[in-house]
Amino acid sequence: MDINAKARKSGDKLEQGMIPAVAYNKEKNVSFAIERKVFDKIFREQGISGLFDISIDGAEAFPALVKTVQMDKRRREPIHVDFYMVTYGQAIEASVPLHTTGKSQGEIEGGLVDIVHHNVTVLAPGPRRIPQEIVADLSGLNIGDHIAAGQLQLPEGVELAMDPEINVISILPPRLTEEELAAEAEAASAAGAEAAAMGQEDEEAGEDLPKEGTEGRNLDKDNHKAEEIRSESGQENN
Repeated sequence: MDINAKARKSGDKLEQGMIPAVAYNKEKNVSFAIERKVFDKIFREQGISGLFDISIDGAEAFPALVKTVQMDKRRREPIHVDFYMVTYGQAIEASVPLHTTGKSQGEIEGGLVDIVHHNVTVLAPGPRRIPQEIVADLSGLNIGDHIAAGQLQLPEGVELAMDPEINVISILPPRLTEEELAAEAEAASAAGAEAAAMGQEDEEAGEDLPKEGTEGRNLDKDNHKAEEIRSESGQENN
């Protein structure tokens, strides 16, 4: 998308409605000013993967991608833009928005779609070959299923530039309602109380059992006393 800019030096006062910007690569760095409303409209339409053809004071345009945008937190509007200069026909790495299509079986059953990574890093053969978006089809996915980066369908000539094993989308189980959460907590509490009661019963039962070796020692004592009684009784008879 074409955008006109005005040359600017650091510290120059900005005209009404203009914001500072810079474009750079490994070889050069250029400062300029662009219209806030024009940039904001284009940026919201094409996002971070969109290509800008920037012309400064009517000079030949150069292609660039948005690197970073500083936003006014209160007004939610751009206040400074960093562009990265690119070269036509040269492979370039870019971050592309990930969108979805279709409805999964998991959603029909009440599950939730969790987009773990909202952007996919790709290597495009040139600036104009950077896709505007990557679309993942959710049809047929069940609760617990995932889509890894390596499973995404990319345009011809575009390669994945991130770990293919990373899960980018997951289908999660349904969230429990407040009533279900309360019932689950109550069931867990009851189970804990029952386990504690059983442990107490086992402990009390253990106390009723004779200690190891005690019963044998008591029998020996009783037998010894019986022998003494018989011996004394025999002596008296004599």
